[in-house]
Amino acid sequence: MEYFFTCPYCWQEISFILDITADKQKYIEDCEVCCRPIEVYFEISENDISFFKATEADN
Repeated sequence: MEYFFTCPYCWQEISFILDITADKQKYIEDCEVCCRPIEVYFEISENDISFFKATEADN
C-alpha cells in the first residue's frame, strides 16, 4: 500500500510502499528527497493503516 507523509527532515511530501500483511511494523528507510534515514512505525487494522509515525532516525 502506498502511503504519503511529510519527511521529518526536509518537510517534503514523500511516499513509502508499506507491507500491510503484518499487524505492526517498524523499520528504517531513507527519504527519497534528502536521503536521510526515517524510522517508520505503523499499525494495521482491518487491512487499513490505523496508526503511522515517521521520525528522525539519526539520534
